[in-house]
Order: sequence, then C-alpha cells, then structure tokens
Amino acid sequence: MDARLRLPLRRIERARHVRDLVETKPDLFRPASAQYPCGHMGWRIGVRRLCGILLGSAACQVASEGTATTANDGWEDAWEGDTAPGSSGEMGSSSASESVEPDRASESSESSNQAPDPSSTGDGSSMRDSTSSGADFPDPVLGARCGPLPTCDVPPPPASPPVDWNVVDSYVIEALGAPNHRGRDMFFVEGQDQWILAKFAYGLADTDLEGERVDLYVLRDCTGDWESLGSATTTFEGNHPTIEGVADTGGRVYLQLSEAQRLGPGRHRVHMVVAGDQTRADVFIEIVPRGAPMFISDVDGTLTTFESEEFVDLLTGTTPDIHPFAADVLQLLAAKGYHPMYLTARPEFLGLRTAEFVAERGLPPGIIHTTLEFTGALGDAAATYKTGELDMLTARGLHPTFVFGNTDSDGQAYDNASIEPLDRRFFIQFDDPFGGRRIESYGELLGEFQALPDLCQPG
Repeated sequence: MDARLRLPLRRIERARHVRDLVETKPDLFRPASAQYPCGHMGWRIGVRRLCGILLGSAACQVASEGTATTANDGWEDAWEGDTAPGSSGEMGSSSASESVEPDRASESSESSNQAPDPSSTGDGSSMRDSTSSGADFPDPVLGARCGPLPTCDVPPPPASPPVDWNVVDSYVIEALGAPNHRGRDMFFVEGQDQWILAKFAYGLADTDLEGERVDLYVLRDCTGDWESLGSATTTFEGNHPTIEGVADTGGRVYLQLSEAQRLGPGRHRVHMVVAGDQTRADVFIEIVPRGAPMFISDVDGTLTTFESEEFVDLLTGTTPDIHPFAADVLQLLAAKGYHPMYLTARPEFLGLRTAEFVAERGLPPGIIHTTLEFTGALGDAAATYKTGELDMLTARGLHPTFVFGNTDSDGQAYDNASIEPLDRRFFIQFDDPFGGRRIESYGELLGEFQALPDLCQPG
C-alpha cells in the first residue's frame, strides 16, 4: 500500500466520531461536483468523499488511481449498509482486511490454507471469521434499524357512521362478498416524495370500488395517537398516472403527502377506512436513508414449507407452516439492524394473508410486496416482476445485503440485481443455477448470523 495512505486509512478505520462529520458537514451529502471532486455521483457517503474531507484531494487522487481500491470499496460498502465497516466487502475476503490492516496479511494467508468451512466465501475465509476480527465500527451504521421492532398494534381509530355511496354501482359491489382491500407497503428514502398507495375491492372476482371516499389516518413511528391525513377518492380505471410502479387498474388510492404531513425516519402505519361501509385496510411505510441495510426474502417455498402450500391452505382458511429456524434466522438479522422485506410473486389480493403469515409465524415485521396482478406470476414472469422490484430499490439507493429464495426465478432476479457476493444469496433445498448458496435447513445459519456485527451497537 502507498505509504501516503496507510496511516490515514487506519485513522479512518479507528475514527469513532465519523458520524459527527455527517452532522457538522452537511455538504457530505451533496452530489459529487467540481467542488467535491473526490465524491461519488449520487447522495452517498463514500470513502472517497471522507478521504477528500479528512486527508485532502491529493490523497484522494491516489485512491482514485487504484492504489487502495479494495480498502476504499470496503468502506464505501459499509457506509451504504452493505456490510459492517471494517469487515470485508465480501463477508470475510482477506483482500479487504489486508488493505486496511497490512500487518494482518500473514493471518489471512494462514487462514486461506485451512480446510474449507461450510460458511466459506470461496476465498478461504468465512462469515464467522470476518465478523469477529475486532475491527472498530462507527456507532451506529447509517440507516440501521435500531431499538425494539415496533409492533404497530395500537387499536384503530373509532368507526364513524357509514355515509351514502357516491356511485350507485357501489351498492351492488359491496354485496359481492368480503372486502379485499389492501395497501402497498413502501420504503421511501429521506427527501423523496411520499405516497400512500392502496386498492379497494370486494368479492371473489376482486371487483373494484370506484369513485368512493376513503378516510386516512397515520400512526407515526407506530406509537402515540392517530392523526388524520384527510380523505381520498378511489379511482376509475386509467384515470391516474402510474406511481411507484402501481398502474391505475381502478379502485386505487394515490395520496401524496404534503410537506406538513411528511413522515420522518422510521416505521409508520397508515389506516384507511371506506366511508360508505367502514371497511378497513392498513399499509406500512418505512422512511430510511440511502444505503440503509436490508434483507429480502421470498415467501412461498422459501419460508413456507413447500411452494404451493399457501394455495392449499387458502381453501381451508389456515395459515401455512414455516421452515424450522426460518423465523429465528430472520429475527436475528432484524435484531442486528437490517430492515426486512418480503418479496413474493403471489397475487395482490393475498397481501393481507401474507401479512398474517409473517405475524403468526414469528417473522420480523417488514415491507411486504406482492405482484399487482390478480393471478400473480410464475416462472419467467415472476423473475421479471422481482427484477423490476429490485431495480426500483436500487434506483433509490437501497441494495439488499442478504437474499433468500428457492426457485430459478428467485435466482434469476437476484443475479439480475447483482447481489454479491454469491454466498449472501441463500436457497433453501435448491441448487441455484447462478451460484447462490444452498442450505438444507435455516439452522445452518444460526451460528453465522449470531456472529454478525450488531449494526446498532458495533465494535
């Protein structure tokens, strides 16, 4: 390593107050420009920008020429929530630790000659090794989900007397069967426009409720008192432009929050009430910074015990079983500071049942996305849908650190999204054609995930 960088990089690694820089130097968040030539494009806190602030542009130029690329990339990944700072960008690859700590090179060399470990990343190191190296970490990692997971179980706002329907057809639609109302959970990045998205429909045919009033309330941070957000009117098909990938198929609510209504960082519950009959639905919104650490899991066959279990249990009204230790593993990740997301190709009308499955089987609460189709998606269509969802996350600066699946479509979507390294793609009882890691039981991951750094109290 260039002598000009060795000491400064160690200073960066050991700095305990980098977070203070973020608070005292808001320019760190500005896009790269002539004023900040060391910065990356986008709203990120890459190590090159920290390098430019702490060390000067000359040292930063050395890094940009590739002298310390590995160490630089490791820090950039850490600040974007991809790994814990100080661990490698590949969950234990010796190259990153070698660049940041040259005096550990011999240790890395020795470990690479040992017999492969089940948690090996493919370069002779392991997830356990990388997470117990004793490296210093900023406290906490930017965007980590810290503190007790909110239950959001405050009783809903009290019912009001129903009002007359606006549209005559609604009297018939209401009689078609049980309501299938559902909200579209969302991650929004701080500073981004915030929308409440929902669908209101009834009966087995999922018939849209159009032109009717819906009252909305928010429970900020999932605690305290309900706050009115006003009302919205369900759409007639095709009348509203597509928002956040949600096309107007009729019966939809699109409510953009005003500046005064905007939600702060954290998890929030929005409760929606149809004025005409007081039927209800909920939606959850999480506001996070770019690069917030997160994981994504498929549901059917990945968490349920077999692929078609939900459709069997749907007929009997029961909740699918869950793979042993699956809830324990995902709860571990959530407790370490990672935001959960459940990405399933189920039909949209099964969103509520998916939320019930997550709650009843002890999984950590998170953002749930189904397809927006009445029939769901299979095979190539499922891969296309999930790839699109991952692309939208990437566009707002969110990239999952761990992913879980059990089919070719999961593998294709994760590969399209370039989830790296491969040993962070876990496939339950399935050989991923794209090189992800097969596990026979979630129990195999308990020790490894217990050893991961706590992103909220690292060090």
